Amino acid sequence: MVEEMNNEVTEMKSFSVGDVVSGKVTKVEDKQAFVDVGFKVDGIIPISELSSLHVEKVSDVLSEGDELELKVLKVEDDELILSKRAVQAEKAWETLQAALDSGEVIEAEVADVVKGGLVVDLGVRGFIPASLVERHYVEDFSDYKGRTLRLKVVELDKEANKLILSQRAVLDEEVEAKKKEVLASLQPGDVVEGTVQRLTDFGAFVDVGGVDGLVHISQLAHHRVETPAEVVKEGDAVKVKVLSVDPDSERVSLSIKETLPGPWEQVEGTIQPGDVIEGTVKRLVSFGAFVEVAPGVEGLVHISQIANRHIGTPGEVLSEGERVQAKVLDVNISEKRISLSIRELLDDAGSNQSDREVYESTNEESSGFSLGDMIGDELKKYK
Repeated sequence: MVEEMNNEVTEMKSFSVGDVVSGKVTKVEDKQAFVDVGFKVDGIIPISELSSLHVEKVSDVLSEGDELELKVLKVEDDELILSKRAVQAEKAWETLQAALDSGEVIEAEVADVVKGGLVVDLGVRGFIPASLVERHYVEDFSDYKGRTLRLKVVELDKEANKLILSQRAVLDEEVEAKKKEVLASLQPGDVVEGTVQRLTDFGAFVDVGGVDGLVHISQLAHHRVETPAEVVKEGDAVKVKVLSVDPDSERVSLSIKETLPGPWEQVEGTIQPGDVIEGTVKRLVSFGAFVEVAPGVEGLVHISQIANRHIGTPGEVLSEGERVQAKVLDVNISEKRISLSIRELLDDAGSNQSDREVYESTNEESSGFSLGDMIGDELKKYK
């Protein structure tokens, strides 16, 4: 009997600091738990050794009957201090180091929202800085508690008990993968839907499936555009045609203009020979003047059709930017050509004036005498 007791004591004394032992929870108090690990007294797990994160009550983490792996922190004849946290941490550092080396994505639930970021429990305390939570700025993280995030280990220091994690790294990789997929699928000539992301002086950037393509200002519309804001605004849904794709530089050239009916197609049937239309003088050349009669549609007033007198240059009569009326002489939509005449309107006006003069003259002649003759005859009566 004495020998058996001695053997038991000897066995019990074999516990050493650093040993990992198994046991069952026998009692749970607010600040500690008791565990039977085969020692002469139950081992104690202080609340601070339950988790890498703050625990309010032991009962939040443990229940009687739980089977645990624990690390021995202190051994005395009548006391055994154990740690659940230490065992978890040892395993966690190994797993996390492997995740860092491989770039593996891990999942964790947000345990707490603290100043500057989020905290998770991965066997050790992990911190996600606010800047590494999302790809966009987040003002309020209060609703993140309890969320499960996909994370990558970006910094690990076991000695300093430091673990930095990032969800943004996971999201960035997914965006890049999606971008490469879209770049591989886009082909010149494709017509796709997109959303205007931002405007610059030289054009508009349009998101087409996760890739930003540039619509140069010259490709926004068929008519001349001074600023992109004249045509589109941020957030607009637009249809674009793919002009070119460079997967290496991730550059995509797009056109809105090529998805729209041409200006000449739009005026087809609306302008006919004989019509009198108004337009703006856009350019003066040696042989005439080009007048814009609709956005992107210009007609030519030949120099011989500008005035009803001989002129040496169009600039003698017209100036760029001037609004004029002209008569349509000919329309050829397929060749994108309209012939105009200002002179014919002047001739018509002159012709009308001449007709009035001839009429008045004819009436005077048909009476057989002039106004002077009538007055003269009346004067004779008074002599």
